[in-house]
Amino acid sequence: MTDAAAPVIILVEPQMGENIGMAARAMANFGLTEMRLVAPRDGWPNPAATATAAGATHILDAATVHPDTRAAIADLTLVYATTARERGQMKRVVLPAEAVPEMRPALAAGGRVGILFGREREGLWNDEIALADAILTFPVNPAFPSLNLAQAVLLVGYEWFKAESAGALPFGDVERPAAPREMVVSFFEALEAELDAAGFYPPDKKATMARNMRDMFLRKGLSEQEVRTFRGVMTALTKTRRGGGTPAA
Repeated sequence: MTDAAAPVIILVEPQMGENIGMAARAMANFGLTEMRLVAPRDGWPNPAATATAAGATHILDAATVHPDTRAAIADLTLVYATTARERGQMKRVVLPAEAVPEMRPALAAGGRVGILFGREREGLWNDEIALADAILTFPVNPAFPSLNLAQAVLLVGYEWFKAESAGALPFGDVERPAAPREMVVSFFEALEAELDAAGFYPPDKKATMARNMRDMFLRKGLSEQEVRTFRGVMTALTKTRRGGGTPAA
């Protein structure tokens, strides 16, 4: 099943099945589902694509094949042509982050959006770029602008999904229940007592050093588990110092 509310990825005359599979994997990473293939060199379906899709076979299974670029974009209302080189055409040139905000209202209005990606060796032809509304390019090193086909698909997919998800992380920080202040203060007192007994503090500097150490521990907060861990470390060290033997690992 394809998603009409997302852009279509169109690979023009892809030469290697492996690259098609990796492009499908990049699409799946970022919630893109519809792939169109224009005259793939080695025919379709291609076992090499399945081998590199890393589980994104649903995209390959639903992919459609078209004889030429014009046929592949016939039902689309907004088309972008990707290229890393200046083509001398009187078209707008946008980055993926600029193109995505344009795509969303077009899709919301019931239109269809497509992004053209060219051949591995030579990219899109000028006549194919002429069929697009705008050129989509990437902020790459001008001394080495060439991108792998799947890399280009991934960069566009990343910007699309980032906008769709509002940049939300896939998972958050691990929950750390904060330690009650009495638990923290008790740990400080025990630690300071042990350090005092070990002769850690220089004369007349115990109060200042103890406050500084408390500040270090409290700078980012302490969880209950962290306090228990520090108490365990302290117990193990003082046990050894008092002749209790080496604690078991």
